[in-house]
Amino acid sequence: MEIDMNEEIENQGGIWALEQKIDQPMDEEAGRLKNMYREKKSSIMLLLRLAFQSLGVVYGDLGTSPLYVFYNTFPKGIDDPEDVIGALSLIIYSLTLIPLIKYVFIVCRASDNGQGGTFALYSLLCRHAKVNTIPNQHRTDEELTTYSRNTIHKQSFAAKTKRWLEAHAFKKNALLLLVLVGTCMVIGDGILTPAISVLSASGGIKIDHPGLSNDIVVLVSVIILLGLFSLQHYGPDKVGWLFAPVVLLWFLLIGGIGIFNICKHDIGVLRAFSPLHIFRYFRRRGKSGWISLGGIMLSITGTEALFADLAHFPVSAIQLAFTVVVFPCLLLAYCGQAAYLMKNKEHVYDAFYRSIPDGIYWPMFVVATLAAIVASQATISATFSIIKQANALGCFPRVKVVHTSKKFLGQIYVPDINWILMVLCIIVTVGFKNQNQIGNAYGTAVVVVMMVTTFLMIFVMLLVWRCHWILVSIFTVLSLVIECTYFSSVLFKINQGGWVPLVIAGVFLLIMYIWHYGTVKRYEFEMHSKISMAWLLGLGPSLGLVRVPGIGLVYTELASGVPHIFSHLITNLPAIHSVVVFVCVKYLPVYTVPEDERFLVKRIGPKNFHMFRCVARYGYKDLHKKDDEFERKLFDNLHLFIRLESMMEGCSDSDDYSIIGSVQQTARSNEVMLTGSDSIVAENLSSGMVSSHTEVDEMEFLMSCRAAGVVHIMGNTVVTARQGSRFYKRISINYIYAFLRKICREHSVIFNVPHETLLNVGQVFYV
Repeated sequence: MEIDMNEEIENQGGIWALEQKIDQPMDEEAGRLKNMYREKKSSIMLLLRLAFQSLGVVYGDLGTSPLYVFYNTFPKGIDDPEDVIGALSLIIYSLTLIPLIKYVFIVCRASDNGQGGTFALYSLLCRHAKVNTIPNQHRTDEELTTYSRNTIHKQSFAAKTKRWLEAHAFKKNALLLLVLVGTCMVIGDGILTPAISVLSASGGIKIDHPGLSNDIVVLVSVIILLGLFSLQHYGPDKVGWLFAPVVLLWFLLIGGIGIFNICKHDIGVLRAFSPLHIFRYFRRRGKSGWISLGGIMLSITGTEALFADLAHFPVSAIQLAFTVVVFPCLLLAYCGQAAYLMKNKEHVYDAFYRSIPDGIYWPMFVVATLAAIVASQATISATFSIIKQANALGCFPRVKVVHTSKKFLGQIYVPDINWILMVLCIIVTVGFKNQNQIGNAYGTAVVVVMMVTTFLMIFVMLLVWRCHWILVSIFTVLSLVIECTYFSSVLFKINQGGWVPLVIAGVFLLIMYIWHYGTVKRYEFEMHSKISMAWLLGLGPSLGLVRVPGIGLVYTELASGVPHIFSHLITNLPAIHSVVVFVCVKYLPVYTVPEDERFLVKRIGPKNFHMFRCVARYGYKDLHKKDDEFERKLFDNLHLFIRLESMMEGCSDSDDYSIIGSVQQTARSNEVMLTGSDSIVAENLSSGMVSSHTEVDEMEFLMSCRAAGVVHIMGNTVVTARQGSRFYKRISINYIYAFLRKICREHSVIFNVPHETLLNVGQVFYV
């Protein structure tokens, strides 16, 4: 077989980028959600409502930290009441420097069209530098409306940074590895947050019943966790309206109780606002004070949610909620607990519940439990979301993703991950049985995610924001000094539970990196094995095959060229459908692809071949829904392509896709825009336009073939390492990657292909 890598030049037929005008309810709703903040940003009432709603989604985890911070800071008890003042001072300045200044006012500005999180930062970098390790992008992808990026002056520091990043594959892989480490730690958060939050909240039972066994508290926690994970398939929107009121009530109560304790026990704790007490704390406690930073760190857990949940709320709403409600209430809560501990240092184990006035103890216990559930739900949802993003960018095995809400976009449920999280969460809860060791594990996961965000923000500030290197240096030094200090303290607790997130992250990192490695190698094999146009044209007018009625949709990962699966199929079965469409479903480093820019269509070979290519582009937030919409849209675009092609008869061939290029000229007799070199975009089709006979014939032929039946042809590939490959490659591909492919979801399940119309074609890829 002749392999021609320059097939793009030899191809015949026009490539057309179609600007569809197909109304979609889902897209209309997405458009409203996407633009509603911009359109109504002047409305104070809207901003207040969004700030209120953000409390239930964004701040549950951060808000429940007072349940366990002081105990994890002083697990062996308090020797000197002045240590409480030092710890409180550390908490105050940790909350001020990390959540308030770094995240709320700096990191939250680095959104990907409103999307936040580790993969959002990575997507930004992929668009501003060629660091994407899967080379399936085309230059027309850069013309998407959501593919926004800045031009960089060639002599600027940003351009030098860009060239440095793009220079070697090692740097691209190191950046990807950094992102995967952050992702794995977020998954660890999804396991540890429900465990520590629910266990800490349930521990309030023992205050009124001191003789109660700790095993009963663990049992209650396990029951709550079982219920929480078992109800995930309903989606959070069914009870989501309760989240914001519960969390607001929680913040108001802990703030009010804090004021009560400050006034009742020791108003002198307010001197902790002086940073001098931090230096005195370390001078007095030495190494033990340094190690206690692992407990202090828990006061800022949940901070990453500020950034990760940007998709739901505008930055201004998150900033308003934090500065007006969250920040002051947390400060009051910690000051109140500190005031109580100044007089009752022996109650450090359960300082939160002990400091509650007797009259509101049980109502507060109920609210605390509900707040812990809300915090857990937010973390679980964030885990589902980041798994979806990793899967879309080729960094996680294929898993089933269920859209749980018709009203709210982005609310998803991943069954496989849900049950894995549940089992691991219960194992952690039952295994440790106390919040101290879980807190040690939790602190390790949180500080690593923060450090990953800092490193990614350095590149974002240089490449996207194009900040002066001095400003970048100031941000880097301040962030890393604080975070590395915390990281050094949690290292002392590796043997006290801190190893748990490292093991969890290590396992998930191995899975994700090997899956990505195998995906890249498989794509490279397909690229080098695609069929040349000369070979295809040499088959003759009907491809030298029996053409049976119907349409064959051949799925491939190639966005250009004829895949090897086609030659393999016709070699073993010399018959093919009357119409063949090569379908490529690919994900881009953008949060979404608008419906009217999703499909690109191209004809392959002369018209009598009746062969087309259709590329369907998705963003990492987009979902391939289980319905007939995809197939309907595909054929709508195919029909539109044929109509436009007949109008532009005579255009030369090119393999360039284009949406709306920079060079545009109007076709003479039609209101059609010619863009780029040969691609066209429908702007307006005159109602009186008469189609040519050729067009009508082909349209009728296409409809008759569709009526005869549509068959989905997919490759059932076996990927194996070539002979002579290195040991690590054979282990990775032949065993680990093969095992992951065996247990993950089939492509037919992901694309919702009916079994009765599915045809699998076996292949072996030697990579």
